[in-house]
Amino acid sequence: MDTPALPEALPSAQAAAEPAAQDVVDQVAVARLYGEPLFRLPQDLYIPPDALEVFLEAFEGPLDLLLYLIRKQNFNILDIPLADVTRQYLDYVEQLRRRNLELASEYLLMAAMLIEIKSRMLLPPKRSADGSEPEDPRAELVRRLIEYEQIKLAAARLDALPVMGRDFLRAQVYVEQALAPRFPDVDPDDLRAAWADILKRARLNQHHTISREQLSVREFMTVVLRRLQGRRFVEFHELFDVTRGSPVLVVTFIAMLELAREHLVEVTQAEAFAPIYVRLAYQPA
Repeated sequence: MDTPALPEALPSAQAAAEPAAQDVVDQVAVARLYGEPLFRLPQDLYIPPDALEVFLEAFEGPLDLLLYLIRKQNFNILDIPLADVTRQYLDYVEQLRRRNLELASEYLLMAAMLIEIKSRMLLPPKRSADGSEPEDPRAELVRRLIEYEQIKLAAARLDALPVMGRDFLRAQVYVEQALAPRFPDVDPDDLRAAWADILKRARLNQHHTISREQLSVREFMTVVLRRLQGRRFVEFHELFDVTRGSPVLVVTFIAMLELAREHLVEVTQAEAFAPIYVRLAYQPA
């Protein structure tokens, strides 16, 4: 049996523990855990002391802190008790300096300004050359505090406005529409050629009688619309009465162009060199 060997191994284990105990006594505890000294930092899970901080009040700068101290205690901003405010301000700066010296430097500059203003208030006031009352040493500080408070309140009002992506989302609705057949656009050269062909045919039927005729584009617009009424497509040349001469043809062509510009008629062509058709832009059901 191995039982008798245990007493022989015991002295060696005790001898190994004595140097370790000696090292522990000579070391300085890095922390205390439930009252017991902790001489080595644990390797599995260790959270540094400054890893978690709770800020009850966050300030954006010295003016923000100073304004907070004044408003919290309902001090009159036009008559600031500098002694009380400076003492509270320095207490905060001392706590800040322990954590972040670089950040505290900006606050220390304001602390020096407060002390300088307080010292000027303790000195006898010097009258100006014209005999008027000297300016209050706190006037410049009060002006800066009032301007900062106005800007801060304006920023708060802007931040309270609804912001897309934070307070609301833009509604997007997809509407599926039926795909209507779209005819190719009529080439201007084809339209010009068709017009030249109509003029050529009109010269074959022109009369030699010269007469003055008052022609109205609006009237012929009505005539074109009446001819297209109830018909799906009308060929381009069918809209022109070649027996009435060139003036009527010109006015009819202008009337058709005006209707196309006002989106009342559509001029279409199925393919290149195909006949040109005219139809109403809106077809009643």
